[in-house]
Amino acid sequence: MKKTRLDNWICEIESLPELTREGLERLQLKRLNETLARLKARGGAYREYPEKLVSLQQLETLPFTTAAMLAQNPGAFLLTSQSEVSRVISGATSGTTGPAKRVFYTERDTEHTIGFFAAGIGEMLSPGEKCLIGFPFTGPFGLGDLIAKAVARLGGVPIPAGFGQSWGELCALVSDTQPETYIGFPVTLLGLSRMYGKNFPIRRALVSGDACPKGVMDALEQTLGSHLYPHYGSRECGLGGAITCPAFSGMHLRENHIIPEIIDDAGNVLPEGAYGELVITTVGLEAMPLIRYRTGDYTRILPPCPCGGVTKRIDTVSRREGEISIEALDSALFVIPELVDYHAVFDGSLRIDARTTNGGGGEALRRAAQACVPHREVELRVQNALPSHRPMYLGKRFVETSV
Repeated sequence: MKKTRLDNWICEIESLPELTREGLERLQLKRLNETLARLKARGGAYREYPEKLVSLQQLETLPFTTAAMLAQNPGAFLLTSQSEVSRVISGATSGTTGPAKRVFYTERDTEHTIGFFAAGIGEMLSPGEKCLIGFPFTGPFGLGDLIAKAVARLGGVPIPAGFGQSWGELCALVSDTQPETYIGFPVTLLGLSRMYGKNFPIRRALVSGDACPKGVMDALEQTLGSHLYPHYGSRECGLGGAITCPAFSGMHLRENHIIPEIIDDAGNVLPEGAYGELVITTVGLEAMPLIRYRTGDYTRILPPCPCGGVTKRIDTVSRREGEISIEALDSALFVIPELVDYHAVFDGSLRIDARTTNGGGGEALRRAAQACVPHREVELRVQNALPSHRPMYLGKRFVETSV
């Protein structure tokens, strides 16, 4: 199998003749120590941390950084002057409570994100092809704009869909532009394909922003007639974190900028192959590098990829949501072909507001939902999905809960 575009991109920006595991880990340690020295000189949140480590394994001895710490005092983690900051992402993510996190980026940080995006998108998009982008366009350094720049850099044609359009507006945009590829939330794409109906033109998709559970993946791959390209990212890792290669077996981490660990509930580092919480150290970010940041995402590090790529891979990522998760519901419900979208609330019983083509599929939806919570009451309301309706989650999907 050919060398991955991610390997090529790392070699290009790091001026490496080739990428090896040993060389990558030397680069990580060098970057880590450069970051620690900068953090020590800054005297902020990491002022008590050592200035230098002798091995990557010593990283395990350092304390964790948490989302609560970022929310409480984001300025303590900023490593550049405010004048060097080109982008700030602020706000709580879906399903979170408490103070909002603020994450800062320099122009160089966003340029690296564009390059990383291009490496991943280039695995599915050819020059001249059109790409529907279903992420928000909030300005020159917004997520949608960065993806559009990556698509254009590859010779593709970005088609901004953004957030908030109705199914009718999205279907009209697809009909008018006939995009071959898509980048955005997986459930939105599945709902769009079901509202559009026959002759849906999109054939390949890079899906991100949410977990893509098996039921959703199977339905999408059957619709598109091709494998999906899942992507993992977060604001804390510079928006781009891990991408899928043509082997379609896990997601390759951006290891020139991210050092990954997997930990158990007690904070102990787990061996390769064991499931646990993903912890990242971002040695490639200028504005806001983070040391041992607990992402709250659960996955495992996979063995070397069949593609021959050097970077480590992570498996499908999930969140812990208590008794019932949106991922379990999505996987169970979206195998029902009439389902376009739904909203779920769990407050002792499970209440689902579903929208389906022709208002059908109600009994199958009820059975599938009940199987997810066999000892709880299920209340289901089914409406006909109309062109005037909009996707029911503008952002990450989650089960609304009060228990």
